[in-house]
Amino acid sequence: MVTRLPADHPERFSLAEEVHARPSEQLPTPARASYLAVVVDSDDRGRESAQLAKLCERFAVAAPARDANHFSARLGPMRLKWERHGEFSSWTMIAPGLETMPFAEPAASLLPEGWLRGLPGLTVMAAHAVIMEDPLEDPAQAPGATLLAHCFEDHVVVGAEVADGAALAYTDFKLHGDGCSRFLLFGRGLSPRLAGQILQRLCEIEAYRMMALLALPMARRQSPRIVAIEKSLATLTDGIAREEGADEALLQELTRLAAEVESGLSASQFRFGACRAYAELVRTRIQELREKRLPGFQTIGEFMARRFEPAVATCLTVSSRLHDLSERVAQASGLLSTRVDIARERQNQALLRSMERRARLQLRLQQTVEGLSVAAIVYYVVGLLGYISKGLKAGGLTLDADLVTALAVPLVAVLAITAVRRARRRVQADEAMP
Repeated sequence: MVTRLPADHPERFSLAEEVHARPSEQLPTPARASYLAVVVDSDDRGRESAQLAKLCERFAVAAPARDANHFSARLGPMRLKWERHGEFSSWTMIAPGLETMPFAEPAASLLPEGWLRGLPGLTVMAAHAVIMEDPLEDPAQAPGATLLAHCFEDHVVVGAEVADGAALAYTDFKLHGDGCSRFLLFGRGLSPRLAGQILQRLCEIEAYRMMALLALPMARRQSPRIVAIEKSLATLTDGIAREEGADEALLQELTRLAAEVESGLSASQFRFGACRAYAELVRTRIQELREKRLPGFQTIGEFMARRFEPAVATCLTVSSRLHDLSERVAQASGLLSTRVDIARERQNQALLRSMERRARLQLRLQQTVEGLSVAAIVYYVVGLLGYISKGLKAGGLTLDADLVTALAVPLVAVLAITAVRRARRRVQADEAMP
């Protein structure tokens, strides 16, 4: 019976298949494997796809689509698995059986000559792995020291029972002469699927460890810079507290420190954030191994706790110090900016008071000038009237020029004062209009 459902969400199928994507490869016993993690820029993704297509053509296998993120196929005597992650791509090569001694002929040696060197990007992790049946019947015993010394060249070996005792896993987390680290697995009736899962977890632990530690050199470079900025900030803060009067210079120096801190944040926060994410993946993969201690060996979890976790803590501490510095510089800048603004406000108020005094003085001067101008107007107008009256008297009219002049003085004065006041009120009304 088919149940009719509402229309599918456009992402339903892809989300349902996401948990089934990129399954681990089956690893028969005995077998050898090689794992490679390469940091690839986005601009080189096309070259990477072209290199993979060239390999598929060599073995007459259909190449993946150019927008594919993972691919798995059998290429001649080996099986190849490719996965594209956020920052890097991983390549896993698996070949069944052992030719001679462990690690003498790794699975990567079955690739065409020079093909690996043609891959774009930078190698961040490379490892060879060998899986064989446990040669010892006693589950409590470990393989002989001679075999471990041959495989790991007398380095300190880390090992444990994994997958609830289904296998023994050994490594030294060292780069050997071929530039690769090594993993040695001894199965105790392992299924190919479980063996593949164990190998994938071991390789991912090393790959994610290396990707997380890419932040460590940056943290070491940032530490002296942070110390110098902290000292400068302490000096500036002390100067702010003393109120020495050089607030403008202090504010400029704080602005420079803020720019330097923000530059460090923008240059490092992606790497530090990635370190945090990769470190969590390392811890998760270690937990998935379900380790049990072997006598005389450190477990992988203990080894990571001794060196890896302190390195991650260093990176996260530097990141935290940068954020703390940014907040402290911002607080000091805000405090000093407020004080500078208050000082400027006081200066502006003093300037306004000075301008107000000058405006009052100018008004008084203007009023004085207006009074003088009225007297001048009266003088000139009355003089003109005097000349007119004298001219009229000379023309035969009976006029007393002196009397006319005397009577005109108050009349002209009233008219002049009225005209000046009206002009002043008109100017004030024009200024008051929006």
